[in-house]
Amino acid sequence: MSQSGCDFLFVDPDGDVLFSLTQKASQQGWSFKTCTRAQAALDILEKEQIKVVVAELNLPDFSSLQILEWLQTQAMKPEVILMTAQASVETAIKAMKMHAFDYLMKPFSENEAVVFCMRQALDKYHLVNKMTSGNTQGTEFLFSGIVGQSQKLKAVLDMVTNVVQSDTTVLILGESGTGKELVAKALHQLSHRKDKPFVAIHCAAMPETLLESELFGYVRGSFTDAGDDKEGLFEVANGGIVFLDEIGEMTLTTQVKLLRVLQEGEVRRVGDTVSKKVDVRIVAATNSDLTDMVAKGLFREDLFYRLNVIAVTLPPLRERGEDIILLANHFLHKIASKLNKPVHKLSVDALEALKVYPWPGNIRELENTIERAVVLSEEDTIRAKNLTPSILSRSFYTPPVPNENLSFLAYKEAKKRAVDQFNSGYITDLVDRCQGNMTQAALKAGMDRSNFKKIFKKYIKTKS
Repeated sequence: MSQSGCDFLFVDPDGDVLFSLTQKASQQGWSFKTCTRAQAALDILEKEQIKVVVAELNLPDFSSLQILEWLQTQAMKPEVILMTAQASVETAIKAMKMHAFDYLMKPFSENEAVVFCMRQALDKYHLVNKMTSGNTQGTEFLFSGIVGQSQKLKAVLDMVTNVVQSDTTVLILGESGTGKELVAKALHQLSHRKDKPFVAIHCAAMPETLLESELFGYVRGSFTDAGDDKEGLFEVANGGIVFLDEIGEMTLTTQVKLLRVLQEGEVRRVGDTVSKKVDVRIVAATNSDLTDMVAKGLFREDLFYRLNVIAVTLPPLRERGEDIILLANHFLHKIASKLNKPVHKLSVDALEALKVYPWPGNIRELENTIERAVVLSEEDTIRAKNLTPSILSRSFYTPPVPNENLSFLAYKEAKKRAVDQFNSGYITDLVDRCQGNMTQAALKAGMDRSNFKKIFKKYIKTKS
C-alpha cells in the first residue's frame, strides 16, 4: 500500500458529478483519484492508502454498501461519504451502522456544504490516524497497542479519552484477559503524566507483608532483612501512575494504608514514624465483584467509594465479535515476526472456527492460540487443523478424507459426495486467495455475490 496516501477517491458513473467533485478538491488543494465502478474502487483501495471515499450508492456493478462491508475487514480504513438521488431511511441507517461518515443527497443544494462535509471527513481521518501506529496488520493504537473497531471497545476508548487529563482515580473492571493493564497504560500515555513513571503491581502475586513493603517501602532495621532504607512503589512513581491489578486480593490491613494515600496523598514506610507526600494517580483493576466483597466484609466500603469514582468496564471478547479477526491477524503478524516464521494468513475454515468460539480466556487465550498455531504451522497459512481441539469442537470443521474411494458407494451418493467435496474445496481456496473478500471471490467465480454467499454459507458453516 502506498505510504504517501491520497486524500480522496471519487466513485461515480456520472462524469458531471466526478467533474464537480474534482473541481472542489482542486480548489482546496486536495489530491484525488476517480473511477466509475465499484470493482475499480476496490482495486485502488487494495493498492493505495485513501483517506476519504466519496461514492455513489448505486454503482453499475454493485452497491457501495459492499465497499463499506469490505472496508470493515481492513485495518487502515478511509472515511466514506455516500451519495444518492434515491435514498431511503433504511439504507441511510444501514450505511451509518456500517460506519459511513455521511450520506449526501443529489443534486447537491449547496456546494459549501459538500466541501464542508469533505473537510470534516478528512479531518476525522487525520485525527484517528494520530492515534494509530500505521501498522497495516491491525488497528493498533500507539498509546497501548489496543486493537479493535467494535462499538463496545470504542465506547471504552471514548471514556478513556475523556478522563485522561484529570487525576481522578479510575477502577477498571472486566474478566481476566480482557486487557485491563493495556487500558491503564493508555490512561498514562495520553495524560500529562506520560513522562513520569508507570508502575504496575499485581496484588495477588505476593503475600501481604511483601506487598506492603513493595508499595510503601521500609526503613533500615524495620524487619530482619531490612539492611537499608528502601523506597516504595508510590515514591518511585511520584508524578506518575500506580496501577494496582487485582485489587480485590489486597488484605484489609493493606487497604487501610492505601486509603491514606488516596485521602491524604502521603505514604509512610514500614517501620517509619514520618509520612511523605506523593503525587500519584491510582488506577486499580479487578475481575472480582467488589460490591459483593464489601457486603461480605472482605473489602472496605470507604476504599471502594474512593476507587470507584470512574469505572471503566471492559467487554469480554465474545461480545466483541468484529474484533476477533483483527486481533487474530494482529497476533499472527506479531508472533510470526518474533519467531521468524513465514506464516502470513489465516484460512477461511480457521477464521470461521475462531469467530464462533466463546473465548473464556479472552484476548490472552486468543494470543496463546495464535502462537501455538504459528509454531505448529508448516506452511504460510494457519488452517483449522492447527487450532486447539476445544476450538475445533465448536466449529463445523472436519479433517479432509485423503483420496477417498467413491466407487464403494451408490452412484447418486458418490456423485453427491464428490460435488460436496469439490464445492467445499473450491470455495475455501477461492475465498482464501481473495483474502476473505467475498465480492472479489464472487467476481472470480463468475457468480452473483448473493448466490456465491449462499454457497459459501452452505459449505463453510458453523454450529450454533
